[in-house]
Amino acid sequence: MRSSTAGQLRRMPAIGAAVALAAGMLVTLAPAAHAAAGATLPFTSVEAESATGNGTRIGPDHTQGTLASEASGRQAVRLAPGQRLEFTVPRAANALNLAYSVPDGQSGALNVYVNGTRLARTLPVTSKYSYVDTGWIAGARTHHFFDNTRLLLGRNVQAGDKVAVEPAGVQVTVDVADFEQVGPAAAQPAGSVSVVSKGADPSGTGDSTQAFRDAIAAAQGGTVWIPPGDYRITSSLSGVQNVTLQGAGSWYSVVHTSRFIDQTGSSGNVRIKDFAVIGEVTERVDSSPDNFVNGSLGPNSSVSGMWLQHLKVGLWLTGNNDKLVVENNRILDTTADGLNLNGSARGVRVRNNFLRNQGDDALAMWSLYSPDTDSSFENNTISQPNLANGIAIYGGTDVAVRNNLISDTNALGSGIAISNQKFLDPFHPLAGTITVDGNTLVRTGAMNPNWNHPMGALRVDSYDSAIEATVDITNTTITDSPYSAFEFVSGGGRGYPVRNVHVTGATVRNTGTVVVQAEAQGAATFKDVTATQVGAAGVYNCPYPADSGSFALTDGGGNSGWSSTWSDCSTWPQPGQGNPQPDPNRNLAKGRPATATGSQDVYTPGKAVDGDANSYWESANNAFPQSWTVDLGSSYAVRRLVLKLPPSSAWGARTQTLTVLGSADGTNYTTVVGSQGYRFDPATGNAATVSLPAGTSLRHLRLSVSANTGWPAGQFSEVEAYLTS
Repeated sequence: MRSSTAGQLRRMPAIGAAVALAAGMLVTLAPAAHAAAGATLPFTSVEAESATGNGTRIGPDHTQGTLASEASGRQAVRLAPGQRLEFTVPRAANALNLAYSVPDGQSGALNVYVNGTRLARTLPVTSKYSYVDTGWIAGARTHHFFDNTRLLLGRNVQAGDKVAVEPAGVQVTVDVADFEQVGPAAAQPAGSVSVVSKGADPSGTGDSTQAFRDAIAAAQGGTVWIPPGDYRITSSLSGVQNVTLQGAGSWYSVVHTSRFIDQTGSSGNVRIKDFAVIGEVTERVDSSPDNFVNGSLGPNSSVSGMWLQHLKVGLWLTGNNDKLVVENNRILDTTADGLNLNGSARGVRVRNNFLRNQGDDALAMWSLYSPDTDSSFENNTISQPNLANGIAIYGGTDVAVRNNLISDTNALGSGIAISNQKFLDPFHPLAGTITVDGNTLVRTGAMNPNWNHPMGALRVDSYDSAIEATVDITNTTITDSPYSAFEFVSGGGRGYPVRNVHVTGATVRNTGTVVVQAEAQGAATFKDVTATQVGAAGVYNCPYPADSGSFALTDGGGNSGWSSTWSDCSTWPQPGQGNPQPDPNRNLAKGRPATATGSQDVYTPGKAVDGDANSYWESANNAFPQSWTVDLGSSYAVRRLVLKLPPSSAWGARTQTLTVLGSADGTNYTTVVGSQGYRFDPATGNAATVSLPAGTSLRHLRLSVSANTGWPAGQFSEVEAYLTS
């Protein structure tokens, strides 16, 4: 997010496309009548864990601060010197980019083999750009463990060929390999001004700063040509307007600088295309403009075909950038955001970009000073932001997030965040219609160390003010979220409402805890939302603060697989805590929320489901009938109840007369077993068994006690419910 505050600090107590992993390759499968999510990329990625070799697989792990938690797929392969990892090439290629990590303070190289033959060139590896500390960000730990290194192989390989890597003198953890067929270097455009003609040094030895400035001044209205080579720039460029800066391709023309363009304004019509800018940013210093673009390119400008790496931020955009187009770029290994529209953006399109290993939000709109308006993030592929969100919208009017593929977010981040968190004033909250359509989120959402509970894959957050805009969330696919799918929260802890949210056409698969995590007052409508393999329950609905108001979920029809509710607001569901097909010997009532028509002193309803046979519920005395009710969370075919009193012989034998009732909705109850007496005797365990008839299905179980021969009240130390008869 913004320069000085990237994480979300919450003052709260601890209280559609499908994605397939085929042969280790992340691919998108387009559903009918909807565009596939993510960018169209010139490379194919292969996960290290799908390769062969004699290294050690690490992960999967979602724990903040662990190496595997920042890896693609939350898994990687650790290689000691001399160990080898061999990839099967998925497509014709002549270039390799590798995401890797080495221990802090170490550097070295990877030997590269093609079909068993070692290449003369190696892949350099270093920890120089990794292990970033941002202690001023609440909840941050050392992070940014991975880096990327690339190599032109000098030969063509075909699908099915073998490419292997082997550490030389240093331990290397390999995450993912990108195989690409790089075309030949482009030729100089006619009439362009070459930076070399102005004195630039393509060997990278000399300082080419003034040569770039002179070429830009000479080429006004035309093109500055950056031939193949490595160029060193020691200070940023300014006054860039009405000009095209063009290279021979991002694998050929490389500018080495941590600050490329830094200007507060421009008349616009700037075209930047087809070269690489690789910086030397090793730490995050928010007071330094260590960005590829810092400020304004002016209206009607574009950035395309760029490779941006080892910077603080790719593009930090302020001022007039009206109708800017940012497309077909790679932004890797930034210590903060990949791109941030920092207010006043109008008609900006950010599309078909690939972002990996950002140290903050990969893509963000932040409506500071004036609103970002009519702007969009579309068809981008985002992987492994390691301290914030994949995409974050902080305020703005009529903005859109469409058809993006986002995977593997880490601490302090969701896949997509739609938020009124302002950070600074003057801030312009969400307004108009916020469109979130066709996005696919894979393994997104994270445990927030400031909140001590999770953040959902897609979060709508009234952090600093109520959400009054219309938020339309459509055609969403959420797969393998470690926690929840959709979260509605007031992250500042002040209970501002989240309103006017419509979720339509979502597919949720294998979410760790719940489908909907509602922690704010407000309302949302859900239609055609289907869920499978839900970890704990369908809905967690516990607004904070507790007296702030309720969150209403309106069923618009077509929903399935997530009807159950987590009703104990004193605890957080843990990943996989629920069981869609429970063990038939599991006590369904244990730990579930219980209520009663009355209680005596400290003998409250929850004592009957706490797993302790020595504690007990006792109803109000001398006031029969009295009832006790437990919400099992979902409807079950319950066949047997075991009712207990404390086993101590101090409890005399007694008979309690009771009726068993059941309900699907907690309002309308029917009799399951008619009134009869049940004998409790310490000599035989002080327990009674109640058999329920075949065909019984209930979510809410109620016991209505009309008599007790041992005491003028209903009494149970444990009520146990089982699927077995």
